[in-house]
Parts: sequence; C-alpha cells; structure tokens
Amino acid sequence: MILVDTGTLVALFDPQDEQHNRCRRVLKKIRDAILTTTPVLTEAFHMLGPASIGSDRLREFIEGGGLSVWFLDRAWLTRAFELMEIYADHPMDLADASLVAAAEALGTRRVFAIDRKDFEQRSVFHRLSSVLRRVDWSLLL
Repeated sequence: MILVDTGTLVALFDPQDEQHNRCRRVLKKIRDAILTTTPVLTEAFHMLGPASIGSDRLREFIEGGGLSVWFLDRAWLTRAFELMEIYADHPMDLADASLVAAAEALGTRRVFAIDRKDFEQRSVFHRLSSVLRRVDWSLLL
C-alpha cells in the first residue's frame, strides 16, 4: 500500500502541472494499492478547482477504484490533531497530519510525493521519517 500526497494528486490530474508527465510515468509503474485521506482529497480538489478537468479526472479515478480513501475515525483524528501540535514549529496542516496518522494506522512507510522547494521544512514526509523512523523514499520525485 502506498500513500499519496496532495501535490502528487494535483500533478497527476492537472495537465498543466510541471510534474504531470513525471507523476503519470511513476503511477503506471505502481502495482500496489494507492490510498489517500479525506483531508488530502479536500486539499487536492481545492487546488485543482471545483469545475476543472483535473477535478473531473480525479473524481473518475476514485470512482473507478484507482485510488482508495482512508477515513479518520475519532481516535485517528485526535492523533492527527496531536501531530499538528507537535509540529507547530513547522506547520503541519490536517492533510499532512492525516497522512502520518494513516501511515501509523496502516503500518505503511511507502509514500508517493513530489519534492517541492520547501520540502525540508514543510513536507509531511520529512515528518513521516521522524515519526515512523524509516520511510521508503523510492517513490519520491
């Protein structure tokens, strides 16, 4: 199982994104199930825009079974809030915290992420490595 971050979803479904083709090539090689969280989806749909072709394609991908969605229950939502407090010095939003909680809950360390310019200071996966001790970086672009 592989967790997918917001930036990756945006790049996959926005043909204008500079990482679009690269993400599509990586996705074609993935044979494991991919999963994200509802807060990540909320963020991705916001960034894509509600009436965009990217939003349409993302919805179709989910409805077609290409991407599973993990829903936070009360305990894991509380854990996400706790992570947001722990990492308040380098803001961790709910989408990022939900991915860390999902990784903990599901026992996965595999992530599909894009290396953005502020990766070292703000990325969920920088924090994932400190929370989970070991992250499979093979899907990091």
